[in-house]
Amino acid sequence: MIEELRTFIAVVEYENFTKAGEILHLSQPSVSVHIKNLEKQFNTDLISRSVKQKNIVITESGRVLYKRAKEIIKILEDTKNEVENISNVVNGHLRIGASYTIGEYFLPAFLGYFVKKYPDVKIELIIDNTRKICEKVKHFKVDIGLIEGNPTSFEFEQEHFLRDNLVLMLPNEYEHIRATKDYSCLQNLNWVTREVGSATRESLNMFLNANKIVPKGIIILGSSFAVKEAVKNDLGITLISDFVVKHEVEFDKSISIIELDDIYKRYFSYILPKKIKYSNAVAAFKEELSKNATSFKR
Repeated sequence: MIEELRTFIAVVEYENFTKAGEILHLSQPSVSVHIKNLEKQFNTDLISRSVKQKNIVITESGRVLYKRAKEIIKILEDTKNEVENISNVVNGHLRIGASYTIGEYFLPAFLGYFVKKYPDVKIELIIDNTRKICEKVKHFKVDIGLIEGNPTSFEFEQEHFLRDNLVLMLPNEYEHIRATKDYSCLQNLNWVTREVGSATRESLNMFLNANKIVPKGIIILGSSFAVKEAVKNDLGITLISDFVVKHEVEFDKSISIIELDDIYKRYFSYILPKKIKYSNAVAAFKEELSKNATSFKR
């Protein structure tokens, strides 16, 4: 009935079936059908037509319906706007799962920016290794996951938001590696790294295998910060994100940071379950990551 009321309003205002049809992109027969349907619905004549149908006269009943129809359409439009405005509000609870490097070194500054822009969003942050964050996303324990590298399955929507470079962090006595890229001197040394399931650990395994390096021993620690501090305190050497350590050489001249080949460049990504409808808070978080993440690279 809504479209029929719109048609009736146009006929009354333009006092012409043809003109009303043009405005509404309807044929004249369609306009006539709409008016007849309304007359049948209200069991009254709404329009008096001349014999040749060149002129129309709105009946008293038609005038009443015209007034009410205008009110009905206005109420519907106002309601639509109110509902859309509510739908566009960014608020609620946002559960974020992040791998350690992202959670410890990228997110604090980024979340400070995000919360200021969206103060009605309540943040819950869970930090774990990449494998476990993927599991939490898969089982809907978090709304969005931020990981290093790639997930272990193809059941996620994935989008890169920031490039990350892996580097060697070691004592200054190995500075010559920077020019030679000869890693043979790293044989039989202690390495410090993350646990199995960490993307950084997987990259270290790839590096060791590619360069046929056999460690003297491997010390496993539960966070990127702990790994960095262990290397600074001579417990071993490591392969780690430059996001974590690139400023360390400015304050500690006893260590070196050696950049690696492009194969050890990777991306920070967000992941979501495929084919789900996510909240406005998730949509806003995704958008801000895509647009502004590079501004928060230390």
